[in-house]
Amino acid sequence: MIEQQYIDLFNDYRSEIDANSVAGLNRHRDAAFEAFCRLGFPTSKLEDYKHSDLSRAFDGDLGLNLRNIPIPVDPYEAFKCDVPNLNTNVYFLINDRFYANGHQQAPLPDGVFVGSLQRFSETHPDIFNKHYAKIGDCSANGVVAYNTMFAQDGFVIYVPENVTVDKPLQLINILRGGVDLNVNRRILVIAEKNAHVKLLVCDHTVDEVEFVVTQVAEIVAGRDAQVDFYELEENSVKVKLLNNVFAEQAENSNVTVSTITLHNGFTRNNYRFRLLGEHAEAHIGGLAICDKEQHIDNYAFLEHAVPNCHSNELFKYALQERSTGVFCGRILVDKGAQKTLAYQNNKNLITSEEARIFSKPQLEIYADDVKCSHGLTTGQIDQDALFYLQARGIPEEEARMLLMVAFTQDVVDLVRIEMLQDRLIQLINKRFRGELMRCGNCEVCK
Repeated sequence: MIEQQYIDLFNDYRSEIDANSVAGLNRHRDAAFEAFCRLGFPTSKLEDYKHSDLSRAFDGDLGLNLRNIPIPVDPYEAFKCDVPNLNTNVYFLINDRFYANGHQQAPLPDGVFVGSLQRFSETHPDIFNKHYAKIGDCSANGVVAYNTMFAQDGFVIYVPENVTVDKPLQLINILRGGVDLNVNRRILVIAEKNAHVKLLVCDHTVDEVEFVVTQVAEIVAGRDAQVDFYELEENSVKVKLLNNVFAEQAENSNVTVSTITLHNGFTRNNYRFRLLGEHAEAHIGGLAICDKEQHIDNYAFLEHAVPNCHSNELFKYALQERSTGVFCGRILVDKGAQKTLAYQNNKNLITSEEARIFSKPQLEIYADDVKCSHGLTTGQIDQDALFYLQARGIPEEEARMLLMVAFTQDVVDLVRIEMLQDRLIQLINKRFRGELMRCGNCEVCK
């Protein structure tokens, strides 16, 4: 049994796990351990993981930095690339630890906390205990349970009532290790009543060893709050990323989550949204560009629990060579959630006979006064459009690139930071052209 080595590891090193973390995180480990022993890792025997056996990611000799040994990298020296003119406050996680030796950032509004999850649990214990590991419930998810068992630090944003963080925040996750490594990250975003914040999360890999990364992100949006959460994955092909994003929304809140996968190895993104207050609005988008034998699996579950809420879901895949994509979207409209507006769309561009896409859009509706729809299209490059561009003097290869970039545009449009949109278009263009898979301006990515 694959799980047994991690059960034994947890039992043998529990005291060291606790010693290198804080009480706030430690108090959740026993419940998570019980859940993990019961659930284990998801396998392809489960319908929602039919095309992605996550247990295989852990079937190897992986190290864990349970003793918090310092990683020899200064991200400010190694990492030079930034989205031009975005003007963000930049923070780093080195594997799964917050990098505390940060440079001076632009001042944040009064009451805002951005930084280490450990430190936040000690400076804001009541708020931490109210939200940490609550919507990221591990009782039905073996990967979340595993992450909660081993996570020792993470990243948190707390924005109190009626506060707007005008400058976008940027979290850069750097994977570094001399041996094959398991990394367990936590992200917590709390936006109280009428709070506004934007976060860009970037993933980069330094060393060419195997990484298995579990990540749990919890987003709490209070009444009238607005949260933008963007993820940009540019990992090496040796990274297996198991990502879980949870969000709960109160009345009139607005949450946008968009994940752009430009380069990866094996990725599974789980999204679990609950719209709990009337007139809440959720926008979820995903774009994956894959080639070689890369694998991307997006699973999205949106629950409309009350009336008068709106959700919009759009996932696009551009698959080349022998890559595989999986999409499973489920929208649940509870009984009594009248006047729901819910739209789900999955569009796929396949440019190789060997590429594969598996898609399963679903609607589950228990209310009778709703407007809900789902759509699915899979195809190749439009030959009429290709001919049209060639007839105007554009070479065939360039015309193909233009059409592929245009295919991605409506996912990029979900991003509500103009300069980030511009940068994404540049990176997508470079990705389709087969140029450097990452930004190219930093020592980390070379």
